[in-house]
Amino acid sequence: MRKIRIGIYIILLVGIWYGRTMQQPHGRSGAPATANADAANPQALLEAIRTHASDVQVEGSARVIKVLPDDTEGDKHQKFIMQLDSGETLLVAHNIDIAPRVEGLKEGDEIFFKGYYVWTEKGGVVHWTHHDPSGRHATGYLKLDGKVYQ
Repeated sequence: MRKIRIGIYIILLVGIWYGRTMQQPHGRSGAPATANADAANPQALLEAIRTHASDVQVEGSARVIKVLPDDTEGDKHQKFIMQLDSGETLLVAHNIDIAPRVEGLKEGDEIFFKGYYVWTEKGGVVHWTHHDPSGRHATGYLKLDGKVYQ
C-alpha cells in the first residue's frame, strides 16, 4: 500500500512539473492566457468562441469575406474579416509594422492562420499572426497561396 501511495505522489509531482513547463505563452499584460487550447486542433477555435475565451492560441483556415482599410493608429495593422466553415466571422488584425503585408488579399481567398483569439461580441479577433520580436508569444502566421507572412 505504501508503494502505491509513493507512486501516486510521484505521478502527481511529474504532472505538476509538466503542467508548469508546458503553459501557454503569456498575454500582453504578462498574465497567463485565460484558456488553454491546442492550436493545431480546429475545434479549439470553435470552443474558444463558444466559451467567450480570450488569449487562446488558435490555428485554422477560413474564407476572406471583407478586406478592410488598414488601421494606421499606433502600430499599423492590415485588417480583414474571415468566415469559418461553421459560419462564424472573425476580424484579423495583422501587424504590418512587424510582418509583411499579405499581398493581393481579396474577398473569396482561402487563408490559413495561426495567432491568438480574443472574444468580442461580434465574434472575435485573431491577432499576433506574426513573430513576436520580444519572444513572449508563439510565432503566428498568415498563409495565402503557399506564401507565409510572419
